[in-house]
Amino acid sequence: MSSLAPRIVLVTRQTELEHLLAEHATRGQVEFFLKTREQSIDQLQIRHDLQFLAVQKTRQFIPDDWSIAKVDRRNLDRFMFGKNDIIIAIGQDGLVANLAKYLTGQPVIGITPDPEKSEGVLTPLSVDVLPIVLLALRHGKVGFQKRTMVKAHLDDGQTLLALNEVFLGHKSHQSAKYIISINQKKEYQSSSGIIVSTGTGLTGWAKSILTATHREAVVKPHDRKAVFFAREPWPSRVSGTNLSYGAIKEKTNLSVISRMNNGGVIFADGIEQDFLHFNWGSRVEIGLAENTLNLVV
Repeated sequence: MSSLAPRIVLVTRQTELEHLLAEHATRGQVEFFLKTREQSIDQLQIRHDLQFLAVQKTRQFIPDDWSIAKVDRRNLDRFMFGKNDIIIAIGQDGLVANLAKYLTGQPVIGITPDPEKSEGVLTPLSVDVLPIVLLALRHGKVGFQKRTMVKAHLDDGQTLLALNEVFLGHKSHQSAKYIISINQKKEYQSSSGIIVSTGTGLTGWAKSILTATHREAVVKPHDRKAVFFAREPWPSRVSGTNLSYGAIKEKTNLSVISRMNNGGVIFADGIEQDFLHFNWGSRVEIGLAENTLNLVV
């Protein structure tokens, strides 16, 4: 770490209760809305309170000579992270995946507000251990998991980074049509899209897809490796299924050329709103990114 006092950046997202209050204006209207759907506000309040408490405790544990900034997930694309920042993500695992592509090696501490119900993949720590973690960081005695990321690079120069996975396909339920090639093998395919997943991603969306297709992939989060698979590839006279699954390693890119007239998209980590257009003739290269997520353990 730099000799300068670091800046702590607290990253959070709206709780479910905050989202509903923003949508319905008052607590009474939220309660009425939930009641008409045979739901209660009580569990939402509990989760909201746990999040609020975790944020308050975090602020109390930060050394007085360190500065603090706070950013909501919705504003990550407009926030300027600095080299001397320490990122504390407070929430569910997906929050860390959402912010990873905006970082350039800064340490990330993942805090769960509710340790009993968290999967703990990317937010494994309780807020109560934060003083110990920050002290270790101050003295350079903390360990990191350098989690592999993948990068999609379009032929027009646009790029997209992902910690979990990159999805390539059609924005609707139409078939995605494309030419896929890797290791000097090439195939025209029609499918529900392609997933390129890291070891981290194999604990999420990719895991459910692999389970449904009875496939297995053993990739650790820090392995310099990713896997790709086509979702429901359709065998026909012109489309094949031979390149429906495989590995991406160092200096090995997956190349895909779009054959979709319109509606083709590429997005990362489940954020469909942040996408690249991938229409007929566009070419994308997907491989391992130089960036890694430096998760504090």
